[in-house]
Amino acid sequence: MNIITKHKKGKIVWQYLMIAFGIALYSFAWSVFLIPKHIIGGGVVGLSSVIYIMSGEALPVGVLNFVFNAILLAIGFRILGKKFALNTIVGMVISSLCFIFFQQVLKIQEVIDVKQFDNFMSAILGAALSGIGIGICFSNGGNSGGSDIIALIVTHYKNISTGSVVMIVDAIVIATTLVIPGNGIEQLVYCLVVLGVYAYTLDLVIEGRKQSYQITVFSQHNEQIADAILSEVKRGVTLLNGYGWYSKSEQRVLLVLARKQDRVEILKLIKAIDPTAFISVTKTQGVYGKNFDQLKG
Repeated sequence: MNIITKHKKGKIVWQYLMIAFGIALYSFAWSVFLIPKHIIGGGVVGLSSVIYIMSGEALPVGVLNFVFNAILLAIGFRILGKKFALNTIVGMVISSLCFIFFQQVLKIQEVIDVKQFDNFMSAILGAALSGIGIGICFSNGGNSGGSDIIALIVTHYKNISTGSVVMIVDAIVIATTLVIPGNGIEQLVYCLVVLGVYAYTLDLVIEGRKQSYQITVFSQHNEQIADAILSEVKRGVTLLNGYGWYSKSEQRVLLVLARKQDRVEILKLIKAIDPTAFISVTKTQGVYGKNFDQLKG
């Protein structure tokens, strides 16, 4: 994989393969766990699923998803960048084809019997797998269209956050599930469970391993701690000049930025050297530079 991604063309090919894999996993989760149980999430796929169920499965989700996304893309084309528009077209084509493949060609709902899962288990599995799939897609610069396009159109004209628009759209779509015969408040709750688990899983995939921490240490042994972190964890350390107002004396303040996987090891090192050290650990929104994330654009 490293050999492929070293070359520009290979990197682009790998990127789109991962986008396709992520969307395929997302479509699989909906086709197997959510739609057969009439548990619907938000977005264009959710609306397409409601119409699909109400039409007695006469109108395929893949076809409806493509039509709705094509309309939204046509409306919002002027405010979308070329790259975003291209990735949106790729995403909506792949997702539509995947839904058609899983539902109409493979008939996955007959291959995998969802009756062995109760509604709650189906909601959890469907939401988690779809969150992982879209997380992989987003991490590689792709998107599945739908709510993203609506959010871009609205935020272009109104001073409102993208997240708020997506939430409103999802809430409206989920409310429409009540028109499905047999659906009630219980089914509506499962839909909300899907939204929560989906959002959590999506964030976990996109930001999980990228999460960084700022660790500030106040200790009389900061030089020794700095040497240990540098040599054992291979993380850069900064010593700042400080002044303790309570002690009325100068002291060195240690500052280190570390990845999630390094945090525990750093804290163990500090405790081993100075058990009485005063430590502040803060999650950072983003860290850019050498050995961390790179600014894009």
